[in-house]
Amino acid sequence: MSFIAACVQSTATPDVHADIRVLTDFIREAAARGARFIATPEYCAGLDTKGGKMFPVAFTESEHPVLPAMQGLAKDLKVWLLIGSIGVRAPDGKIFNRSFMLSPSGAIAARYDKIHLFDIDLGEGRVYHESATIEAGKAAVIAPCAEGMIGLSICYDIRFPHLYRAYAQEGAEMIAAPAAFTKVTGEAHWLVLQRARAIENGAYVISPGQCGTLAGGAECYGHSLIVDPWGRVLVDGGTEPGIVTAEIDLSHVAETRRRIPSLQHDKPYAAACLAASKAS
Repeated sequence: MSFIAACVQSTATPDVHADIRVLTDFIREAAARGARFIATPEYCAGLDTKGGKMFPVAFTESEHPVLPAMQGLAKDLKVWLLIGSIGVRAPDGKIFNRSFMLSPSGAIAARYDKIHLFDIDLGEGRVYHESATIEAGKAAVIAPCAEGMIGLSICYDIRFPHLYRAYAQEGAEMIAAPAAFTKVTGEAHWLVLQRARAIENGAYVISPGQCGTLAGGAECYGHSLIVDPWGRVLVDGGTEPGIVTAEIDLSHVAETRRRIPSLQHDKPYAAACLAASKAS
């Protein structure tokens, strides 16, 4: 019940075809190292940023050049391949931030549209408004992956722990959180969020990230991580493009959940209320 997983760490550009070539080289390298599951970052191919808004290169799903390229790789290398996300045109004129899990046959095993959108104000003019261009997803998705099952998420989703608890309680042994985390929020929160989701759910967390400076000036944190169910960081991708690999042993998930069975300990409770008292 063990296998090698890999995270690809890269810097996307507005040139989707150039990004496909970079991803292809890294994915082939990961497979050569024995990886059976390989994950790429959020918006892994084709991305521009302007004024705090994300402008992924977007196509309809049937016309997107990333899909056939990655499907061919998955089939050729006989690996499970997670396209962390790409831009897919939505019917209302916006874009879906969509992940694809590809099986070793090259078939699409699952799709996931990012649910929680990055609308924040970090101060000093650093305002991000993802919902201005992106259409939010509405469904959580658990996908097959190598020997087990993996809950899909993207970037900002990592701040919403109830999503991951639902995944774990439905049988997911792994969590994927591909990202393009900003440098500011990454330095403050990336590591602790990844470890927390692993510890809370007794699950592996596999999080490939973008690194470096994107077109338009946005800076990405990098530090792709694979964290085990006890919260130990198995690998950290640092700040440069490349790949990292680690062994995933799903027996550790069962053992961790046996030792600390918190997923079985939820209790009903009344809705939160504000207690008020009168000053005497």
